[in-house]
Amino acid sequence: MIVWVNGAFGAGKTSTARELVDLIPNSTVYDPELVAGELARLLPQKRLTEVSDYQDLPIWRRLVVDTAAALLAEVGGTLVVPMTLLRQEYRDEIFGGLASRRIPVRHVLLAADETILRGRIAAREDIEHDPAANEHTRRWCYEHIEPYRAALGWLSRDAHVIDTTGLTAREAAVAVAAAVLSGAAGVCQIVQTPEPTAETLAAGVLLFDERDRVLLVDPTYKPGWEFPGGVVERGEAPARAGIREVAEELGIALTEVPRLLVIDWEPPRPPGYGGLRLLFDGGPLSGDDAGRLLLPGPELRAWRFVGEKEAADLLPPGRYERLRWALRARERGTVLNLEDGVPVG
Repeated sequence: MIVWVNGAFGAGKTSTARELVDLIPNSTVYDPELVAGELARLLPQKRLTEVSDYQDLPIWRRLVVDTAAALLAEVGGTLVVPMTLLRQEYRDEIFGGLASRRIPVRHVLLAADETILRGRIAAREDIEHDPAANEHTRRWCYEHIEPYRAALGWLSRDAHVIDTTGLTAREAAVAVAAAVLSGAAGVCQIVQTPEPTAETLAAGVLLFDERDRVLLVDPTYKPGWEFPGGVVERGEAPARAGIREVAEELGIALTEVPRLLVIDWEPPRPPGYGGLRLLFDGGPLSGDDAGRLLLPGPELRAWRFVGEKEAADLLPPGRYERLRWALRARERGTVLNLEDGVPVG
């Protein structure tokens, strides 16, 4: 199990985590900042200058998950993780990666008044006898108060909130331990999609509204928007898999087998194995059908109908190329064969 202690800089995450290991049996502190420190030594300087925060590095998010899994396999018990996560898509990616490894996460938010946060930041002395470095750290923390305020909406819904305004680190740890051990801070409800061990076959279904905009969904377990659909199960016909996934994800029962639009071969990109990705034309949804759309909370956060231009802003590049060619195939009444998003043959 992981107890993820979230909060703004100055909320007391690290000091609370140190106290928490005395209160939760067989627990160990795991600080993902150590991963960032090693990446600063491993990655070329050019790559480091391309991002403003190490959390923006896909390799950091991947290593946070892999290191947590390896550490739990080594020591067992509970990992206490003091780490600020303010971007919901990064929370989705990391917590989804942990869920795929069958590692339950209890998400706790330490909340404090902004005046308290600013006072704690002003008193920080991270690097002894280095006033310039300390001032740089404080300024960096101040700059993240506004993003924290902006993230409070989804954080408050996702995490068990503990107000630490008037609490010492020990008192905050006692409150966290009580919430975890009593179940008040429940396991984060995120879909547990097993990590692939080989190439996969996946089927997506394009559904359209009366303005011919395509339906996209926002998964809770990985970054970026997606098409309704999923991995084809052993012995299952791909088109039938698409029908099943649409029913499970959206509550819409397709009455006809959807027509194939594209077959796209996705090459392996570690840690992914790649495989075949099929997109089918599920046709238009009536206004009544759209009004009945249902979302299972643990798996999908939102849905929307979008035009092709808006889809380019929501989908990862590879998925957008697949959609773009699927729309061309739909216009022409044909089927296109793609390799990594590029038509061949």
